[in-house]
Amino acid sequence: VKGATLYVNLEPCCHWGKTPPCVEAILQSGIEEVVIGNIDPNPQVGGKGIQFLREHGLRVRTGVLEAEGRELNRAYFKYHEEGLPFVTLKYAQSLDGRIATSTGDSRWISSERARRFAHRLRAVHDAVLVGIGTVLADDPQLTVRMIKGRNPLRVIIDSHLRIPQEAKVLQGDAPTLIATASVAPKEKAQALRQMGIEVVEVGGERVELSRLLKELASRGVLSLLVEGGQGVITSFLREGLADELVVIVAPLLIGRGVEAIGDLGVRTLREAKTLRGVKLRRIGQDWVLEAKLR
Repeated sequence: VKGATLYVNLEPCCHWGKTPPCVEAILQSGIEEVVIGNIDPNPQVGGKGIQFLREHGLRVRTGVLEAEGRELNRAYFKYHEEGLPFVTLKYAQSLDGRIATSTGDSRWISSERARRFAHRLRAVHDAVLVGIGTVLADDPQLTVRMIKGRNPLRVIIDSHLRIPQEAKVLQGDAPTLIATASVAPKEKAQALRQMGIEVVEVGGERVELSRLLKELASRGVLSLLVEGGQGVITSFLREGLADELVVIVAPLLIGRGVEAIGDLGVRTLREAKTLRGVKLRRIGQDWVLEAKLR
């Protein structure tokens, strides 16, 4: 690569972390020019990598396809700029907006190909989150099984620690964190901790989502996939804490059932939440809508 030009979407690092500094490897390789999309928002870098390269005689260009690079690394940017994980809401619904029938039956609304796509989403997120209602109704594992990939941290919102100790989400090798409130029974919290489950209090009467997000960020969680249920999805939307929406729409009509989204306090169309950058594609018999909320 001697004499070559290197194109990167993010400024090369100049500090020791899990790996040696990238700028030293670039220097030793004989590369003569580096084209950079974005300056690294990490204060440990923040232009120092660019300065190092220029001081050692390399030509450096910055701001090339800056918006595209920022989109590619959107979770990384939010984490370093706001101190919070990037939050994606994901759920599957019928054409008429139901995530379950009136009896609670929801397996399966989406097709196998769409569920494989959902597992791919789990694999690329640091954590996946559901509420206790989903655990009690569906007993999910929240692991990556339909594709090859790493399991995310499993996060359960359970203000009163109603989770059964035999729940599938508490089993296996994937790590689990239960977010609860101070009103939860202490003896149940202790029993869960003895099982190797992390239990953290992030609220008084109920779990406070903003505190939970800060707690996850402090653990190095850059991206969070929220899978439901209705109450959790509605709370994230109502509090303005979600960044992105991924909705799998199946060609089914259910009629009366469980709505995907509850009351957002919208009384006029002017108050409705507007989606941006909407993308629509087909996976098997289902349609996938992806959009930005912020």
